[in-house]
Amino acid sequence: MAKITDKRALFESMPVTRAIWTMAIPTIISQLINLVYNTVDAIFIGQAGNAYMVAGVSLAFTVFMMTIAFANLFGIGGGSLIARLIGRREDSCAKAVSSFSFWGAVAIAALYALLIWLFLEPILTFLGASDNTMLYAKQYVFCVIILGCIPLVLSLTTSHLLRNVGYATQASIGLSGGGILNIALDPLFMFVLLPRGNEVLGAAIATLLSNVCSCVYLLIVMARVSKNAPLSMNPARLKTIRKQDVAELFAVGIPSAILTGLFDVGNIFLNRLTAMHGDLEVAAMGIVMRAERLPNAVNIGLCQGMLPIVAYNYAAKNHERMRSVTRTARTMGLAVALVCVVLIEVFTEPIVEVFFSSNVGDPTAAAATLAFAVSFLNIRCLASPVQFLNYHSSYCLQAMGDGRGTLIHAICRILVFYVPMMYALNAVFGMLGIVWALIASEALGAVVAIVLLRLWLRKQNAV
Repeated sequence: MAKITDKRALFESMPVTRAIWTMAIPTIISQLINLVYNTVDAIFIGQAGNAYMVAGVSLAFTVFMMTIAFANLFGIGGGSLIARLIGRREDSCAKAVSSFSFWGAVAIAALYALLIWLFLEPILTFLGASDNTMLYAKQYVFCVIILGCIPLVLSLTTSHLLRNVGYATQASIGLSGGGILNIALDPLFMFVLLPRGNEVLGAAIATLLSNVCSCVYLLIVMARVSKNAPLSMNPARLKTIRKQDVAELFAVGIPSAILTGLFDVGNIFLNRLTAMHGDLEVAAMGIVMRAERLPNAVNIGLCQGMLPIVAYNYAAKNHERMRSVTRTARTMGLAVALVCVVLIEVFTEPIVEVFFSSNVGDPTAAAATLAFAVSFLNIRCLASPVQFLNYHSSYCLQAMGDGRGTLIHAICRILVFYVPMMYALNAVFGMLGIVWALIASEALGAVVAIVLLRLWLRKQNAV
């Protein structure tokens, strides 16, 4: 494994475009495979032609999203701080932060799994589960979240930590390997080992096993690179962490987790409003939310690859290189988003059919679900460019340690714009109003994000 001194050239002197791609390409790959992690179940389940199974897994996805929030709390909060500490040549402190992030992730994952187990049915009922979808949602949540929360959160957290010290490829291999294994195990458990009608349970078991394998691999990698890199899983390091580092970790980690948690809140309101229109609309929206994650996965991967370089150079006070990185990444991301919009608009129906088959099951319900999904996706994909601007500015703020700005942006984006707009447009235009709310709210959120980033740069004399 390369020493961190061998990695400094990537942060300090490598040409900007090459440095971004070096970090971003494996990160984008891991995001795409992570997308496969979360969507391959839906794809296989959708082939059963049972809209209620699809709706049940879609509702369970909201519970799943909170695990990403917890991983961001310690992965992005700790990872961005570690990158800044390396930039300030404080490698020993970075190891303490790494240990704190690791064990914090274990503790919060265990607590979340326990709470979900104790209140599973009331939670799913609140999310909009009906008599038709409750069983499927419970099966998926029990396996993937209640049994598998710790390996899931640890996989995502350790991948963030590895990426922020320059080991983006190793992090990508860990997440990608789990996704590939999931693809292989899904049909085995869904269509071979378990009887017909248990497709959701089979998919959940396959995902659980895949997450455990991914976690084991990433833990082995982290143990190996910790010999040379400023990473550690040693609990003894917890005694050496400075209070100021804990505060700095949470200053970024909490807003990052809140941002992801607020996405979950937004999805809760989205599901509840959509459920008022019917189970088929819920199923269609679940399909769309998975399909539209492709451009999001690419752009989030790009931003996560950019973050360590921005954080390092911000801490090292190399503001010229930092600005060059943010500008280049913004141009790349907008180009990707626009290309994705065109591709989705051209191939909307084939994309939807990947996630749902209308050739089996109840033909009337299947055809209606397909029609809803095509209509919804045609509209929601238009939000991709402004969504990227939100991600880009937010990740820049997190890289530079501006937790306050990140939190303000998160609250405005979801609670001030998205949720109220869904209700307002639903009242006027019905279901299509809910769909259009994403574009309008993301555009307003992007304006707020760009303003907050400019204000922070001026405050730090880094414009």
